[in-house]
Amino acid sequence: MKRKGKMITKEIDSKYLNETKEIKIYQPESFSPLYKYNICMMQDGNDFFQMGRVATLSDRLHDDGEIANTVFVGIHYKDRADRRRKYHPNGEEYEAYTKFIVKEVIPLLDEIVPTLMLGKTRALMGDSLAGTFALVTALRYPNTFGKVIMQSPHIDESVLNIVKKSEINFSSLDIYHTIGTKEDEAPLSDGTIEDLLTPNRELNNLLNEKGANCTYYELEDGNHTWKYWQKDMPRTLISMFSE
Repeated sequence: MKRKGKMITKEIDSKYLNETKEIKIYQPESFSPLYKYNICMMQDGNDFFQMGRVATLSDRLHDDGEIANTVFVGIHYKDRADRRRKYHPNGEEYEAYTKFIVKEVIPLLDEIVPTLMLGKTRALMGDSLAGTFALVTALRYPNTFGKVIMQSPHIDESVLNIVKKSEINFSSLDIYHTIGTKEDEAPLSDGTIEDLLTPNRELNNLLNEKGANCTYYELEDGNHTWKYWQKDMPRTLISMFSE
């Protein structure tokens, strides 16, 4: 199917990561420097564009006026081990990867995409471990990212402690959070089985106690797969980027 919007690919030679990262930027058909845009930044970028069908949804939701002007940005990982090193707050490259996002990707996007340059206009979106990254990074840089979208985030004690200890103004944070009701026994990419449902419920309670603006859904019979994340994607994007 032909895309209505335009995909631009850029490369950043990251001084923090000592590697070259590809950035995919999907602009809506009506993109113009005269307008201001939200930016939705997606770790696991290729998965969101392919399995999440984000570009197709962007075309449709912009056409129907169901979302405000939004540019979708995808950054992908090399492999499973690379993903864990960069996305988990205890990962060896988490600090470097976070600096890459905040100090290299954001300035590049600010050159290309006209935005209000406010946290409220920037979202971090991720599934599983990428959802964990979205939450933890927004808590560290609340002036840079005011929206978090996390689908079945991988939550453990270290992540819950980061939330508990955070002293940001949680009321400035808009969060969209889903977990599947079958994720009490979720098979993860490393072959282990884990209960993700219980810690995600705990996280939701904690975020509400802290005063975050949370939209939380438990997806009926949902498990830890793109089948359920994709099905929920229209509601996700409309909830976070409607006018």
